[in-house]
Amino acid sequence: MKWTNRDQAVWEEIENYIQSIRSNDFKDTYIQWVDQAISFIPKHLSDIFFEKLDSWLFHLHSFIQASQIQEDARIRILTSARVFDESIQTIADMRKLSIDQLSFIADQHSARHRLYALAQGGMTGTGKSILLSTDFLVLMMLNLRSVQITAISYGYDVKTPLELMISLKVFHAATLPKRLRREAWEGIVIDLQEDPYFYQGPENLLSYQWLEEPFKQILKTYFITMFKSKPSIIPIAIGAGLNYQFSRKVTDFADKFYKYRHLLDKG
Repeated sequence: MKWTNRDQAVWEEIENYIQSIRSNDFKDTYIQWVDQAISFIPKHLSDIFFEKLDSWLFHLHSFIQASQIQEDARIRILTSARVFDESIQTIADMRKLSIDQLSFIADQHSARHRLYALAQGGMTGTGKSILLSTDFLVLMMLNLRSVQITAISYGYDVKTPLELMISLKVFHAATLPKRLRREAWEGIVIDLQEDPYFYQGPENLLSYQWLEEPFKQILKTYFITMFKSKPSIIPIAIGAGLNYQFSRKVTDFADKFYKYRHLLDKG
């Protein structure tokens, strides 16, 4: 199918975004330092640890997919799509819509998830033990779900094995430090080019670079507990602000990636 002028404009926006997440010499040096530090950990121990993390992520994905709230979201997305085209019956039919129509639907849900993250971070900032202990898990669930919803909004059904793996890899890439996101993006694109129907890439997802985000969350929890003994709006602002920024980073990356994929498939 031939691209429209609007498709070309969106493609150029995405190319600019990809350029903005590239690494630089200083960050490459930093990565080498981290690699050297990690090399001192016995490989069999690190392999076991990341296998457990991967398993946890797969189970989290399955839990979200099996939830009624996710099924309700699928129905709402299809209902929104029928406003533009009454013939749409399945998730794959979503690809009949224009890039702006798909973006409109995806943006509605992304904005909602960013607000959820803002509210959740604010509640964590109150310093209640149950909220502090579950903050990271809830934040991961919210943002894994936001990636799944973005995929569905662009016509990719994450209930299929291929789309399941792609959505998990997009989530992983989106939660990496900025200096590593471009390489992760390119890795997903290569996997899709090798076989656009069956995933044949590596099934391991998480790596030690991903641990930077949990470490930031630990620091956030530490700063919040510093203010726990006295009434203050500062920890609420910290919790809300950091969770919102994290969610915005994830939703922006996922939206750009699925726009890119939609245009690739269309072209």
